[in-house]
Amino acid sequence: MSLSLDARQRAMLQEMGITVWSDGGSASRVAETGAPPAPAGRGVAESGQAVAHPAGTGLAAVAAGTAAPPIARPDAAPHRPAPPPVHSPAPPPAQAPSADTPGSALVLHPPRLLYPTADPSQVPADLGSGWLIVTECPTPADPLAGDTGRLLDNMLRAMQLHRHPRVFLTALERKGAGLATIDDTPGGLDATVAELQPSMVLVLGHVAARAALGRSEPLGRLRGAPHQIAGFPAVVTYDAAFLLRSQDNKAAAWADLCHALAIVRA
Repeated sequence: MSLSLDARQRAMLQEMGITVWSDGGSASRVAETGAPPAPAGRGVAESGQAVAHPAGTGLAAVAAGTAAPPIARPDAAPHRPAPPPVHSPAPPPAQAPSADTPGSALVLHPPRLLYPTADPSQVPADLGSGWLIVTECPTPADPLAGDTGRLLDNMLRAMQLHRHPRVFLTALERKGAGLATIDDTPGGLDATVAELQPSMVLVLGHVAARAALGRSEPLGRLRGAPHQIAGFPAVVTYDAAFLLRSQDNKAAAWADLCHALAIVRA
């Protein structure tokens, strides 16, 4: 079976990548002579006589071992490669909240007694009338819990403060992941200090120092400087959570605690 295709149809198939081979007019010769056409791809007829193929036809190209040239189509648009696919840029990965991102807040919890069962008659005279510890704490309801709480307890016991029934701790709790706002904290802390009237206020950690003093200097500058909160002396040092991560600063923290004891004893 053969297809009767004109030049335009052949050019369209060629554009689609489909090669159409010519039968060299064998179909018309069958109609005229009744002789069967030679098999495709063979250059010799059944009788052994060479079969002549019209120059430039598909069968002549097969017999010569070459491919037939594509048929030019005057009215066809020139072939252009398809444009590369356009990829939309991927959205940037979500970033975790930065420690410098505003939007966090500090909650100042009411003061809690740390050693309420201490015997008032056994309090060393050089420990003063009472102490207030201000520090950031993840467990305000139980500030001496966990590894951080145990280290803080050991620090206070080394100072003999566990023997004093008036040792208070007011916890600062961070709400949110950003930099805590401290505008309202000093006022609330001032009222607490004025009510308790401690002999010393221990401010532990950079977050607590910023909140208690309303200052933004690095902790290293705040540690050795004299401070007062509501008219009462205050000493700034490292918090227990930082000391767990940086063991080398424990000696410096102990020096600050001894400095606080010396102020109370003076």
